Amino acid sequence: MSTRTSSGTARTTLVFALITAAAVGLTACSGGEPATAPAGASGAPGAAKGALPTEDVVAAVKKNEAAAKLLPADVRQRGGLTIASSVATPPSSAYLPDGRTVVGVDADFSAAVAKALGLELKREVVGFEAILPALGSGKYDVGTGNFGVTEERRKTIDFVTYINDGQGFAARADSTLKAVTDLTQLCGLKVAVNAGTTFERTLEKNKGRCAEAGKPAYEVNVYSETGAIWMSLQQGRSDVVMNTINGVRYAVTQQKNLKFLNEYRRLDVGFAFKKGTPLAPAFQAAVNGLKADGTYDRILRKWGVTASGIERSQISPPEIPAPKK
Repeated sequence: MSTRTSSGTARTTLVFALITAAAVGLTACSGGEPATAPAGASGAPGAAKGALPTEDVVAAVKKNEAAAKLLPADVRQRGGLTIASSVATPPSSAYLPDGRTVVGVDADFSAAVAKALGLELKREVVGFEAILPALGSGKYDVGTGNFGVTEERRKTIDFVTYINDGQGFAARADSTLKAVTDLTQLCGLKVAVNAGTTFERTLEKNKGRCAEAGKPAYEVNVYSETGAIWMSLQQGRSDVVMNTINGVRYAVTQQKNLKFLNEYRRLDVGFAFKKGTPLAPAFQAAVNGLKADGTYDRILRKWGVTASGIERSQISPPEIPAPKK
């Protein structure tokens, strides 16, 4: 049975189940942009536990004239883009203590690309499940939310990749699980995931494997807010969390009595656009320009995710194959 929290309940839960409390009094990170958003704050990797890194890695970015020339004429004329951002968990995305300013890997990369293209970026915080449909309707120009590139999504969405992340598992420290290399290891357990994610789809798609193995099915507990999945694990309502590799690695360093199990699979992650967008070539050139001038690596180092670096940005590459188990 899936458990979906209401928006209000999830936000209340998040207050009591923060992955970490952001340090009070920190200055805004580069790429951090005020946005109308629900109250709440999550930390990101820093020198001290719970502290947000404050290095400004975007201010020095110069306009990439060659990339900017690839923009559609109407975009160059209006000089800006609207971005829909999902804020879930550091290091991908988080709020500063003001509950409004968005920071993280996604924020830094979107800010750096916008600056390279000479564009103003208007950010709106949107629920993860709503972003891709909203792109299709033309409500937003681009979306971020650690969106993994999958064949299903490529049917309706174009991507411009900027990192490689994927799916990982965590459990309580007293769990007998040491790694999840085969989904049948989850049979009979309760697994917490975020709604509308590749984690939810992977688990639902493979539920039948337990019956084939003569084991009881696993239960997928689905929550709208990331804080709620960790609360469910801590309280024993779930046995395992499946989330982003980087998010899981970070979360277990900020919470007691949890352990990182393993990476299950890797996925390319990209900016998301409406299918057929004319913006993709400019974004790709901008990301590759950031790699050339060193900004790309500085962003990864700032957030402690150098293992997620890619050699070059691609437009809607094929999905990285999933494990056969």
